Amino acid sequence: MKFRLITAFLVFIVSTGIVAREQNAAAKIKVDLAKEKGDMTPIWAWFGYDEPNYTYMKDGKKLLSELAALSPVPVYVRAHSLLCTGDGTPALKWGSTNAYTEDANGNPVYSWNIVDSIFDTYIKRGMKPLAQIGFMPEALSSHPTPYKHDWKPGEPYSKIFTGWAYPPKDYNKWRELVYQWVKHTVERYGKKEVESWYWEVWNEPNGYWKGTEEEFFKLYDYAADGLKRALPTARIGGLNIAGTSSAGATKWLNDFIKHCLYETNFATGKKGSPLEALLFHAKGNPTLKNGVVWMNMSPQLRDIEAGIKVAMSYPETRSLPLIVGESDPEGCAACGMATNPSNAYRNGTMYSSYTAATFARKYELNDKYKANLVGAVSWSFEFENQPWFYGFRDLATNGVDKPVLNVFRMFGKMKGKRVFAESSRMYELKKVLDSSVRGQTDIGVLAAKDSKTAAVMVWNYHDEDRREAGTPIEITINNIPATHCRLTEYRIDEKHSNSYEVWKKMGSPQAPTTSQVKQLEKAGALQTVNGSQAIASKSGTALIKISLPRQGVSLLKLEW
Repeated sequence: MKFRLITAFLVFIVSTGIVAREQNAAAKIKVDLAKEKGDMTPIWAWFGYDEPNYTYMKDGKKLLSELAALSPVPVYVRAHSLLCTGDGTPALKWGSTNAYTEDANGNPVYSWNIVDSIFDTYIKRGMKPLAQIGFMPEALSSHPTPYKHDWKPGEPYSKIFTGWAYPPKDYNKWRELVYQWVKHTVERYGKKEVESWYWEVWNEPNGYWKGTEEEFFKLYDYAADGLKRALPTARIGGLNIAGTSSAGATKWLNDFIKHCLYETNFATGKKGSPLEALLFHAKGNPTLKNGVVWMNMSPQLRDIEAGIKVAMSYPETRSLPLIVGESDPEGCAACGMATNPSNAYRNGTMYSSYTAATFARKYELNDKYKANLVGAVSWSFEFENQPWFYGFRDLATNGVDKPVLNVFRMFGKMKGKRVFAESSRMYELKKVLDSSVRGQTDIGVLAAKDSKTAAVMVWNYHDEDRREAGTPIEITINNIPATHCRLTEYRIDEKHSNSYEVWKKMGSPQAPTTSQVKQLEKAGALQTVNGSQAIASKSGTALIKISLPRQGVSLLKLEW
Protein backbone atom coordinates (compact mmCIF):
# COMPACT_ATOMS: atom_id res chain seq x y z
CA MET A 1 0.00 0.00 0.00
CA LYS A 2 2.80 2.39 1.00
CA PHE A 3 4.68 1.55 -2.23
CA ARG A 4 1.60 2.32 -4.35
CA LEU A 5 1.13 5.69 -2.62
CA ILE A 6 4.79 6.62 -3.19
CA THR A 7 4.55 5.53 -6.84
CA ALA A 8 1.36 7.53 -7.36
CA PHE A 9 2.97 10.57 -5.75
CA LEU A 10 6.01 10.32 -8.03
CA VAL A 11 3.77 9.97 -11.08
CA PHE A 12 1.88 13.09 -9.96
CA ILE A 13 5.13 15.04 -9.52
CA VAL A 14 6.40 13.97 -12.96
CA SER A 15 3.11 14.69 -14.73
CA THR A 16 2.82 18.06 -12.99
CA GLY A 17 6.32 18.92 -14.17
CA ILE A 18 5.42 17.94 -17.72
CA VAL A 19 2.30 20.15 -17.64
CA ALA A 20 4.34 23.04 -16.24
CA ARG A 21 6.97 22.65 -18.98
CA GLU A 22 4.22 22.52 -21.64
CA GLN A 23 2.65 25.66 -20.22
CA ASN A 24 5.96 27.52 -20.23
CA ALA A 25 7.21 26.22 -23.59
CA ALA A 26 6.83 28.60 -26.51
CA ALA A 27 3.63 28.20 -28.50
CA LYS A 28 4.22 28.06 -32.25
CA ILE A 29 1.80 29.86 -34.53
CA LYS A 30 1.89 29.76 -38.31
CA VAL A 31 -0.07 32.08 -40.59
CA ASP A 32 -0.16 31.87 -44.39
CA LEU A 33 -1.60 34.93 -46.09
CA ALA A 34 -1.75 33.11 -49.43
CA LYS A 35 -4.21 30.46 -48.19
CA GLU A 36 -7.67 31.97 -47.97
CA LYS A 37 -10.35 30.18 -45.93
CA GLY A 38 -13.37 32.39 -46.53
CA ASP A 39 -14.74 35.86 -45.87
CA MET A 40 -13.99 37.60 -42.59
CA THR A 41 -17.74 38.00 -42.15
CA PRO A 42 -18.28 40.34 -39.19
CA ILE A 43 -20.56 37.94 -37.33
CA TRP A 44 -19.44 39.70 -34.13
CA ALA A 45 -20.98 43.06 -35.12
CA TRP A 46 -24.35 42.25 -33.50
CA PHE A 47 -25.41 43.36 -30.01
CA GLY A 48 -28.53 43.21 -27.89
CA TYR A 49 -30.09 43.97 -24.51
CA ASP A 50 -33.27 43.65 -22.45
CA GLU A 51 -33.82 47.32 -21.59
CA PRO A 52 -34.69 49.27 -24.79
CA ASN A 53 -35.09 52.61 -23.03
CA TYR A 54 -31.36 52.66 -22.21
CA THR A 55 -30.84 53.19 -25.93
CA TYR A 56 -31.40 56.95 -25.94
CA MET A 57 -30.02 57.66 -22.46
CA LYS A 58 -26.64 59.30 -21.91
CA ASP A 59 -24.40 56.25 -21.55
CA GLY A 60 -26.48 54.21 -23.98
CA LYS A 61 -25.95 56.73 -26.78
CA LYS A 62 -22.25 56.95 -25.97
CA LEU A 63 -21.80 53.18 -26.16
CA LEU A 64 -23.81 52.87 -29.37
CA SER A 65 -21.60 55.54 -30.95
CA GLU A 66 -18.53 53.54 -29.95
CA LEU A 67 -19.98 50.30 -31.34
CA ALA A 68 -20.82 52.00 -34.61
CA ALA A 69 -17.32 53.48 -34.83
CA LEU A 70 -15.44 50.23 -34.22
CA SER A 71 -17.13 48.25 -37.01
CA PRO A 72 -16.32 48.45 -40.74
CA VAL A 73 -19.94 47.48 -41.50
CA PRO A 74 -23.28 48.58 -40.02
CA VAL A 75 -23.83 47.04 -36.58
CA TYR A 76 -27.13 45.22 -35.98
CA VAL A 77 -28.90 45.86 -32.67
CA ARG A 78 -31.62 43.78 -31.03
CA ALA A 79 -33.71 44.79 -28.00
CA HIS A 80 -36.63 43.31 -26.10
CA SER A 81 -39.93 44.94 -25.09
CA LEU A 82 -40.36 47.26 -28.08
CA LEU A 83 -44.16 46.92 -27.91
CA CYS A 84 -44.63 46.74 -24.13
CA THR A 85 -47.04 49.15 -22.46
CA GLY A 86 -45.62 51.81 -20.15
CA ASP A 87 -44.20 55.31 -19.93
CA GLY A 88 -40.66 54.42 -21.00
CA THR A 89 -39.17 54.33 -17.51
CA PRO A 90 -36.43 51.69 -17.62
CA ALA A 91 -35.79 48.97 -15.05
CA LEU A 92 -33.72 45.81 -15.01
CA LYS A 93 -35.08 43.37 -17.59
CA TRP A 94 -37.88 45.78 -18.44
CA GLY A 95 -38.68 48.40 -21.03
CA SER A 96 -41.73 49.99 -22.62
CA THR A 97 -42.79 52.21 -25.50
CA ASN A 98 -46.59 52.51 -25.16
CA ALA A 99 -46.87 51.81 -28.86
CA TYR A 100 -50.37 50.36 -28.52
CA THR A 101 -53.25 51.28 -26.24
CA GLU A 102 -57.02 51.30 -26.74
CA ASP A 103 -59.65 53.97 -26.20
CA ALA A 104 -62.79 53.49 -24.11
CA ASN A 105 -64.50 51.78 -27.02
CA GLY A 106 -61.66 49.29 -27.60
CA ASN A 107 -60.32 51.04 -30.70
CA PRO A 108 -56.52 50.94 -31.24
CA VAL A 109 -54.43 54.00 -30.37
CA TYR A 110 -50.91 53.93 -31.81
CA SER A 111 -48.02 55.99 -30.46
CA TRP A 112 -44.57 55.71 -32.02
CA ASN A 113 -42.72 58.44 -30.10
CA ILE A 114 -40.66 56.17 -27.84
CA VAL A 115 -39.98 53.44 -30.35
CA ASP A 116 -38.93 56.16 -32.81
CA SER A 117 -36.48 57.50 -30.23
CA ILE A 118 -34.94 54.03 -30.06
CA PHE A 119 -34.69 53.42 -33.81
CA ASP A 120 -33.65 57.03 -34.50
CA THR A 121 -30.66 56.51 -32.20
CA TYR A 122 -29.60 53.48 -34.26
CA ILE A 123 -30.20 54.99 -37.68
CA LYS A 124 -28.32 58.22 -36.89
CA ARG A 125 -25.27 56.07 -36.16
CA GLY A 126 -25.57 53.96 -39.30
CA MET A 127 -26.79 50.95 -37.31
CA LYS A 128 -29.51 48.47 -38.28
CA PRO A 129 -32.31 47.13 -36.11
CA LEU A 130 -32.78 43.42 -35.68
CA ALA A 131 -36.31 44.49 -34.90
CA GLN A 132 -38.12 42.32 -32.39
CA ILE A 133 -41.90 42.22 -32.74
CA GLY A 134 -42.84 41.92 -29.08
CA PHE A 135 -43.90 41.80 -26.41
CA MET A 136 -47.69 41.88 -25.93
CA PRO A 137 -49.23 45.30 -25.19
CA GLU A 138 -51.36 45.36 -22.04
CA ALA A 139 -54.57 46.18 -23.91
CA LEU A 140 -54.04 43.21 -26.25
CA SER A 141 -52.95 40.65 -23.68
CA SER A 142 -55.31 37.76 -22.97
CA HIS A 143 -54.03 37.79 -19.37
CA PRO A 144 -52.99 41.41 -18.70
CA THR A 145 -52.87 41.45 -14.89
CA PRO A 146 -50.30 41.80 -13.41
CA TYR A 147 -48.47 43.49 -16.26
CA LYS A 148 -45.22 45.26 -15.31
CA HIS A 149 -42.88 43.18 -13.14
CA ASP A 150 -40.53 44.51 -10.44
CA TRP A 151 -37.85 41.82 -10.62
CA LYS A 152 -34.51 42.41 -8.89
CA PRO A 153 -31.24 40.44 -9.09
CA GLY A 154 -31.34 37.44 -6.80
CA GLU A 155 -35.09 36.95 -7.15
CA PRO A 156 -36.62 34.01 -9.06
CA TYR A 157 -36.32 34.54 -12.81
CA SER A 158 -39.91 33.38 -13.28
CA LYS A 159 -41.08 36.62 -11.68
CA ILE A 160 -40.54 38.54 -14.92
CA PHE A 161 -43.18 36.59 -16.88
CA THR A 162 -46.26 38.75 -16.39
CA GLY A 163 -49.05 39.94 -18.69
CA TRP A 164 -46.70 40.89 -21.54
CA ALA A 165 -45.85 37.19 -22.10
CA TYR A 166 -49.36 36.01 -23.05
CA PRO A 167 -51.07 35.53 -26.44
CA PRO A 168 -53.22 38.34 -27.85
CA LYS A 169 -56.92 38.36 -27.17
CA ASP A 170 -57.43 39.40 -30.80
CA TYR A 171 -55.00 38.18 -33.47
CA ASN A 172 -56.40 40.57 -36.09
CA LYS A 173 -55.54 43.52 -33.87
CA TRP A 174 -52.08 42.03 -33.37
CA ARG A 175 -51.61 41.81 -37.15
CA GLU A 176 -52.85 45.36 -37.61
CA LEU A 177 -50.43 46.62 -34.94
CA VAL A 178 -47.51 45.08 -36.82
CA TYR A 179 -48.78 46.46 -40.12
CA GLN A 180 -49.12 49.99 -38.72
CA TRP A 181 -45.67 49.84 -37.09
CA VAL A 182 -43.86 48.63 -40.20
CA LYS A 183 -45.81 51.07 -42.40
CA HIS A 184 -44.68 53.87 -40.08
CA THR A 185 -41.01 52.79 -40.21
CA VAL A 186 -41.08 52.80 -44.02
CA GLU A 187 -42.58 56.30 -44.02
CA ARG A 188 -40.01 57.52 -41.49
CA TYR A 189 -36.82 55.82 -42.71
CA GLY A 190 -37.54 54.87 -46.32
CA LYS A 191 -38.21 51.59 -48.07
CA LYS A 192 -34.56 50.89 -48.91
CA GLU A 193 -33.43 51.36 -45.33
CA VAL A 194 -36.10 49.13 -43.79
CA GLU A 195 -35.42 46.44 -46.41
CA SER A 196 -31.92 46.17 -44.94
CA TRP A 197 -33.22 45.29 -41.47
CA TYR A 198 -34.20 41.93 -40.09
CA TRP A 199 -37.49 41.46 -38.25
CA GLU A 200 -38.23 38.65 -35.81
CA VAL A 201 -41.19 37.66 -33.66
CA TRP A 202 -40.88 37.40 -29.89
CA ASN A 203 -38.04 35.81 -27.94
CA GLU A 204 -37.39 32.32 -26.57
CA PRO A 205 -40.94 30.94 -26.90
CA ASN A 206 -39.90 27.95 -24.79
CA GLY A 207 -39.58 30.37 -21.86
CA TYR A 208 -40.94 33.84 -22.67
CA TRP A 209 -44.29 32.61 -24.03
CA LYS A 210 -47.34 31.72 -21.92
CA GLY A 211 -49.16 30.04 -24.75
CA THR A 212 -48.95 26.79 -26.67
CA GLU A 213 -46.62 26.02 -29.55
CA GLU A 214 -49.55 26.25 -31.95
CA GLU A 215 -50.54 29.64 -30.54
CA PHE A 216 -46.99 30.86 -31.06
CA PHE A 217 -47.03 29.78 -34.73
CA LYS A 218 -50.32 31.65 -35.06
CA LEU A 219 -48.70 34.73 -33.46
CA TYR A 220 -45.85 34.47 -35.96
CA ASP A 221 -48.13 34.02 -38.98
CA TYR A 222 -50.28 37.04 -38.14
CA ALA A 223 -47.22 39.20 -37.44
CA ALA A 224 -45.55 38.14 -40.69
CA ASP A 225 -48.72 38.83 -42.63
CA GLY A 226 -48.96 42.34 -41.21
CA LEU A 227 -45.29 42.98 -41.93
CA LYS A 228 -45.48 41.76 -45.52
CA ARG A 229 -48.63 43.77 -46.18
CA ALA A 230 -46.73 46.92 -45.15
CA LEU A 231 -43.48 45.97 -46.91
CA PRO A 232 -43.48 42.80 -49.05
CA THR A 233 -39.67 42.88 -49.31
CA ALA A 234 -39.09 43.02 -45.54
CA ARG A 235 -37.04 40.13 -44.08
CA ILE A 236 -38.52 38.17 -41.21
CA GLY A 237 -37.42 35.11 -39.28
CA GLY A 238 -37.49 33.19 -36.03
CA LEU A 239 -37.52 31.31 -33.67
CA ASN A 240 -34.92 32.59 -31.20
CA ILE A 241 -35.30 29.41 -29.20
CA ALA A 242 -33.39 29.03 -25.93
CA GLY A 243 -31.07 26.10 -25.19
CA THR A 244 -30.95 25.07 -28.85
CA SER A 245 -29.13 21.78 -28.28
CA SER A 246 -31.68 20.44 -25.80
CA ALA A 247 -34.19 17.90 -27.09
CA GLY A 248 -37.18 20.13 -26.37
CA ALA A 249 -35.66 23.18 -28.06
CA THR A 250 -34.54 21.20 -31.11
CA LYS A 251 -38.10 19.88 -31.48
CA TRP A 252 -39.47 23.44 -31.27
CA LEU A 253 -37.04 24.58 -33.95
CA ASN A 254 -37.88 21.68 -36.27
CA ASP A 255 -41.62 22.16 -35.72
CA PHE A 256 -41.26 25.86 -36.51
CA ILE A 257 -39.40 25.22 -39.75
CA LYS A 258 -41.91 22.57 -40.83
CA HIS A 259 -44.75 24.95 -40.08
CA CYS A 260 -43.17 27.75 -42.14
CA LEU A 261 -42.38 25.40 -45.03
CA TYR A 262 -45.27 22.98 -45.26
CA GLU A 263 -48.21 23.71 -42.97
CA THR A 264 -51.27 25.91 -43.29
CA ASN A 265 -50.72 29.56 -42.42
CA PHE A 266 -53.09 30.63 -39.61
CA ALA A 267 -53.38 34.16 -40.99
CA THR A 268 -53.75 33.53 -44.71
CA GLY A 269 -55.02 29.95 -44.99
CA LYS A 270 -52.32 29.28 -47.56
CA LYS A 271 -49.38 26.89 -47.35
CA GLY A 272 -46.36 28.06 -45.39
CA SER A 273 -45.20 31.26 -43.73
CA PRO A 274 -42.41 33.71 -44.62
CA LEU A 275 -38.99 32.65 -43.36
CA GLU A 276 -35.98 34.69 -44.52
CA ALA A 277 -33.69 34.05 -41.56
CA LEU A 278 -33.32 31.38 -38.90
CA LEU A 279 -32.50 32.49 -35.35
CA PHE A 280 -31.59 30.51 -32.23
CA HIS A 281 -29.76 31.10 -28.94
CA ALA A 282 -26.56 29.78 -27.39
CA LYS A 283 -25.34 30.10 -23.79
CA GLY A 284 -22.37 28.83 -21.80
CA ASN A 285 -22.41 27.74 -18.16
CA PRO A 286 -19.91 29.18 -15.66
CA THR A 287 -19.72 27.68 -12.18
CA LEU A 288 -18.00 28.49 -8.91
CA LYS A 289 -15.57 25.93 -7.47
CA ASN A 290 -13.98 26.71 -4.10
CA GLY A 291 -14.58 30.39 -4.71
CA VAL A 292 -13.00 30.35 -8.19
CA VAL A 293 -14.95 30.95 -11.41
CA TRP A 294 -14.77 28.19 -14.02
CA MET A 295 -16.17 28.99 -17.43
CA ASN A 296 -17.65 26.40 -19.79
CA MET A 297 -18.01 27.28 -23.46
CA SER A 298 -19.07 23.78 -24.55
CA PRO A 299 -22.84 24.29 -24.05
CA GLN A 300 -22.72 27.56 -25.98
CA LEU A 301 -20.89 26.04 -28.93
CA ARG A 302 -23.05 22.91 -28.90
CA ASP A 303 -26.13 25.13 -29.09
CA ILE A 304 -24.70 26.82 -32.17
CA GLU A 305 -23.78 23.50 -33.76
CA ALA A 306 -27.28 22.17 -33.09
CA GLY A 307 -28.91 25.19 -34.71
CA ILE A 308 -26.67 24.94 -37.76
CA LYS A 309 -27.33 21.20 -38.11
CA VAL A 310 -31.10 21.74 -38.00
CA ALA A 311 -30.85 24.44 -40.67
CA MET A 312 -28.70 22.21 -42.88
CA SER A 313 -31.18 19.32 -42.61
CA TYR A 314 -33.79 21.02 -44.85
CA PRO A 315 -33.01 21.85 -48.50
CA GLU A 316 -35.12 25.00 -48.18
CA THR A 317 -33.16 26.37 -45.22
CA ARG A 318 -29.58 25.34 -46.03
CA SER A 319 -28.70 28.74 -47.47
CA LEU A 320 -30.81 30.89 -45.15
CA PRO A 321 -29.02 33.55 -43.11
CA LEU A 322 -28.40 32.10 -39.66
CA ILE A 323 -28.34 34.44 -36.66
CA VAL A 324 -27.45 33.41 -33.13
CA GLY A 325 -29.94 35.80 -31.55
CA GLU A 326 -28.12 35.65 -28.20
CA SER A 327 -24.63 34.18 -27.86
CA ASP A 328 -23.12 34.53 -24.39
CA PRO A 329 -21.13 32.88 -21.59
CA GLU A 330 -24.38 32.40 -19.60
CA GLY A 331 -27.99 33.48 -19.50
CA CYS A 332 -28.73 36.55 -17.34
CA ALA A 333 -27.09 39.87 -18.23
CA ALA A 334 -28.76 41.68 -15.31
CA CYS A 335 -27.57 39.17 -12.69
CA GLY A 336 -24.50 40.78 -11.12
CA MET A 337 -21.73 38.98 -9.30
CA ALA A 338 -23.09 40.02 -5.87
CA THR A 339 -26.12 37.77 -6.35
CA ASN A 340 -24.50 35.36 -8.81
CA PRO A 341 -20.83 34.89 -7.82
CA SER A 342 -20.14 32.66 -10.85
CA ASN A 343 -20.57 35.81 -12.97
CA ALA A 344 -17.45 37.42 -11.49
CA TYR A 345 -15.64 36.89 -14.82
CA ARG A 346 -17.38 39.87 -16.40
CA ASN A 347 -15.26 42.86 -15.34
CA GLY A 348 -11.80 41.58 -16.22
CA THR A 349 -9.90 40.01 -19.07
CA MET A 350 -11.43 36.54 -18.71
CA TYR A 351 -14.52 37.80 -20.53
CA SER A 352 -12.23 39.17 -23.26
CA SER A 353 -10.28 35.96 -23.87
CA TYR A 354 -13.44 33.85 -23.68
CA THR A 355 -15.03 36.06 -26.34
CA ALA A 356 -12.03 35.77 -28.66
CA ALA A 357 -11.83 31.99 -28.23
CA THR A 358 -15.56 31.36 -28.79
CA PHE A 359 -15.94 33.59 -31.86
CA ALA A 360 -13.05 31.77 -33.52
CA ARG A 361 -14.95 28.50 -32.99
CA LYS A 362 -18.12 30.03 -34.46
CA TYR A 363 -16.18 30.57 -37.69
CA GLU A 364 -14.95 26.98 -37.48
CA LEU A 365 -18.48 25.62 -37.05
CA ASN A 366 -19.70 27.65 -40.00
CA ASP A 367 -16.83 26.33 -42.14
CA LYS A 368 -17.41 22.75 -41.02
CA TYR A 369 -21.05 22.68 -42.08
CA LYS A 370 -20.75 25.15 -44.99
CA ALA A 371 -23.56 27.17 -43.44
CA ASN A 372 -24.51 30.84 -43.80
CA LEU A 373 -23.88 32.23 -40.33
CA VAL A 374 -24.20 36.00 -40.67
CA GLY A 375 -24.43 37.13 -37.06
CA ALA A 376 -24.00 36.19 -33.41
CA VAL A 377 -25.61 38.68 -31.04
CA SER A 378 -23.64 39.42 -27.88
CA TRP A 379 -26.39 40.08 -25.35
CA SER A 380 -24.30 42.66 -23.58
CA PHE A 381 -24.80 46.41 -23.55
CA GLU A 382 -24.82 48.79 -20.55
CA PHE A 383 -26.93 49.43 -17.45
CA GLU A 384 -27.68 53.09 -16.94
CA ASN A 385 -27.06 54.67 -13.52
CA GLN A 386 -25.99 51.46 -11.81
CA PRO A 387 -23.04 50.86 -9.42
CA TRP A 388 -19.57 50.93 -10.94
CA PHE A 389 -18.30 47.50 -12.03
CA TYR A 390 -21.28 45.77 -10.40
CA GLY A 391 -20.63 42.70 -12.49
CA PHE A 392 -23.45 42.96 -14.99
CA ARG A 393 -22.78 41.36 -18.35
CA ASP A 394 -22.11 44.66 -20.07
CA LEU A 395 -19.60 46.31 -22.37
CA ALA A 396 -19.26 49.49 -20.34
CA THR A 397 -20.03 50.74 -16.84
CA ASN A 398 -21.16 54.33 -16.31
CA GLY A 399 -19.74 55.29 -19.69
CA VAL A 400 -16.35 53.63 -19.11
CA ASP A 401 -15.48 50.78 -21.45
CA LYS A 402 -14.68 47.40 -19.96
CA PRO A 403 -11.93 45.10 -21.31
CA VAL A 404 -14.36 42.94 -23.31
CA LEU A 405 -15.33 45.88 -25.54
CA ASN A 406 -11.75 46.02 -26.78
CA VAL A 407 -12.02 42.52 -28.24
CA PHE A 408 -14.69 43.90 -30.57
CA ARG A 409 -12.41 46.82 -31.40
CA MET A 410 -9.81 44.21 -32.36
CA PHE A 411 -12.34 42.33 -34.50
CA GLY A 412 -13.13 45.63 -36.22
CA LYS A 413 -9.54 45.75 -37.47
CA MET A 414 -9.84 42.32 -39.12
CA LYS A 415 -11.13 42.70 -42.68
CA GLY A 416 -11.17 40.97 -46.02
CA LYS A 417 -10.52 37.23 -46.09
CA ARG A 418 -9.81 34.82 -43.28
CA VAL A 419 -6.56 33.01 -43.94
CA PHE A 420 -4.88 29.80 -42.78
CA ALA A 421 -3.64 30.00 -39.20
CA GLU A 422 -2.68 27.23 -36.79
CA SER A 423 -1.24 27.06 -33.29
CA SER A 424 0.59 24.28 -31.52
CA ARG A 425 -1.44 25.11 -28.42
CA MET A 426 -4.93 25.63 -29.85
CA TYR A 427 -7.59 23.11 -28.85
CA GLU A 428 -9.29 21.23 -31.67
CA LEU A 429 -12.94 22.12 -32.22
CA LYS A 430 -14.19 18.69 -31.15
CA LYS A 431 -12.39 18.85 -27.83
CA VAL A 432 -13.82 22.27 -27.04
CA LEU A 433 -17.30 21.06 -27.97
CA ASP A 434 -16.85 18.05 -25.70
CA SER A 435 -15.16 19.52 -22.64
CA SER A 436 -14.28 23.23 -23.14
CA VAL A 437 -10.74 24.20 -21.99
CA ARG A 438 -9.72 22.24 -18.91
CA GLY A 439 -6.10 21.14 -19.48
CA GLN A 440 -3.36 23.52 -20.57
CA THR A 441 -4.41 26.95 -21.75
CA ASP A 442 -5.86 27.45 -25.22
CA ILE A 443 -3.41 29.62 -27.14
CA GLY A 444 -5.42 30.15 -30.26
CA VAL A 445 -5.26 32.19 -33.43
CA LEU A 446 -7.56 33.82 -35.99
CA ALA A 447 -6.11 35.68 -38.97
CA ALA A 448 -7.39 37.84 -41.82
CA LYS A 449 -6.02 39.96 -44.64
CA ASP A 450 -7.05 42.50 -47.21
CA SER A 451 -5.05 44.17 -49.98
CA LYS A 452 -2.73 46.23 -47.74
CA THR A 453 -3.07 44.82 -44.23
CA ALA A 454 -3.12 41.60 -42.24
CA ALA A 455 -4.38 41.04 -38.70
CA VAL A 456 -3.57 38.12 -36.42
CA MET A 457 -5.57 37.70 -33.21
CA VAL A 458 -3.98 35.56 -30.50
CA TRP A 459 -5.43 34.65 -27.10
CA ASN A 460 -4.29 32.71 -24.05
CA TYR A 461 -7.53 31.38 -22.55
CA HIS A 462 -8.44 28.94 -19.81
CA ASP A 463 -11.77 28.12 -18.12
CA GLU A 464 -10.29 28.65 -14.67
CA ASP A 465 -10.13 32.27 -13.56
CA ARG A 466 -6.56 32.27 -12.36
CA ARG A 467 -3.67 34.58 -13.12
CA GLU A 468 -0.49 33.24 -14.65
CA ALA A 469 2.70 34.72 -16.06
CA GLY A 470 3.08 35.24 -19.80
CA THR A 471 3.64 32.35 -22.17
CA PRO A 472 6.17 32.92 -25.00
CA ILE A 473 4.58 32.77 -28.44
CA GLU A 474 6.34 32.69 -31.80
CA ILE A 475 4.22 33.81 -34.76
CA THR A 476 5.49 33.06 -38.24
CA ILE A 477 3.64 34.92 -40.99
CA ASN A 478 4.26 33.66 -44.53
CA ASN A 479 3.57 35.15 -47.97
CA ILE A 480 3.59 38.78 -46.93
CA PRO A 481 3.37 40.68 -50.25
CA ALA A 482 5.93 43.32 -49.23
CA THR A 483 9.51 43.51 -47.98
CA HIS A 484 8.82 46.18 -45.40
CA CYS A 485 5.84 46.50 -43.07
CA ARG A 486 4.70 48.33 -40.01
CA LEU A 487 3.68 46.22 -37.04
CA THR A 488 1.31 47.36 -34.31
CA GLU A 489 0.42 45.11 -31.41
CA TYR A 490 -2.84 45.84 -29.63
CA ARG A 491 -3.19 44.18 -26.25
CA ILE A 492 -5.76 43.37 -23.57
CA ASP A 493 -4.26 42.16 -20.28
CA GLU A 494 -3.85 43.38 -16.70
CA LYS A 495 -1.81 46.40 -17.82
CA HIS A 496 -3.41 47.27 -21.16
CA SER A 497 -6.94 48.20 -22.26
CA ASN A 498 -8.19 47.44 -18.77
CA SER A 499 -10.25 50.02 -16.88
CA TYR A 500 -11.16 47.48 -14.20
CA GLU A 501 -7.62 47.05 -12.90
CA VAL A 502 -7.14 50.84 -12.84
CA TRP A 503 -10.42 51.27 -10.95
CA LYS A 504 -9.36 48.72 -8.34
CA LYS A 505 -6.02 50.49 -7.86
CA MET A 506 -7.99 53.68 -7.22
CA GLY A 507 -9.64 51.91 -4.30
CA SER A 508 -12.79 50.85 -6.22
CA PRO A 509 -14.56 54.23 -5.83
CA GLN A 510 -18.33 54.31 -6.32
CA ALA A 511 -18.16 58.10 -6.75
CA PRO A 512 -14.99 58.68 -8.78
CA THR A 513 -13.91 62.26 -9.32
CA THR A 514 -13.97 63.91 -12.73
CA SER A 515 -10.22 63.35 -13.00
CA GLN A 516 -10.60 59.68 -12.09
CA VAL A 517 -13.35 59.20 -14.66
CA LYS A 518 -11.09 60.62 -17.37
CA GLN A 519 -8.33 58.26 -16.25
CA LEU A 520 -10.75 55.32 -16.39
CA GLU A 521 -11.98 56.32 -19.84
CA LYS A 522 -8.39 56.41 -21.08
CA ALA A 523 -7.68 53.01 -19.51
CA GLY A 524 -10.80 51.60 -21.18
CA ALA A 525 -9.57 52.39 -24.70
CA LEU A 526 -7.76 49.83 -26.86
CA GLN A 527 -4.04 50.23 -26.18
CA THR A 528 -0.88 49.20 -27.98
CA VAL A 529 2.37 47.62 -26.81
CA ASN A 530 5.50 49.56 -27.87
CA GLY A 531 3.65 51.59 -30.46
CA SER A 532 4.13 50.99 -34.19
CA GLN A 533 7.38 49.45 -35.43
CA ALA A 534 8.98 48.86 -38.81
CA ILE A 535 9.77 45.23 -39.60
CA ALA A 536 11.26 43.50 -42.62
CA SER A 537 10.06 40.30 -44.21
CA LYS A 538 12.58 37.90 -45.70
CA SER A 539 11.23 36.11 -48.76
CA GLY A 540 7.75 37.10 -47.63
CA THR A 541 8.17 35.74 -44.10
CA ALA A 542 8.28 37.50 -40.74
CA LEU A 543 8.79 36.06 -37.27
CA ILE A 544 7.18 37.90 -34.38
CA LYS A 545 7.76 36.96 -30.75
CA ILE A 546 5.48 38.00 -27.91
CA SER A 547 4.68 36.94 -24.37
CA LEU A 548 0.98 36.73 -23.55
CA PRO A 549 -0.35 36.23 -20.01
CA ARG A 550 -3.22 33.93 -19.20
CA GLN A 551 -6.57 35.50 -20.26
CA GLY A 552 -4.71 38.00 -22.43
CA VAL A 553 -5.61 38.85 -26.04
CA SER A 554 -3.26 40.32 -28.64
CA LEU A 555 -3.93 41.64 -32.13
CA LEU A 556 -0.93 41.94 -34.44
CA LYS A 557 -1.69 44.36 -37.26
CA LEU A 558 0.63 44.41 -40.30
CA GLU A 559 0.42 47.26 -42.81
CA TRP A 560 2.34 47.62 -46.07
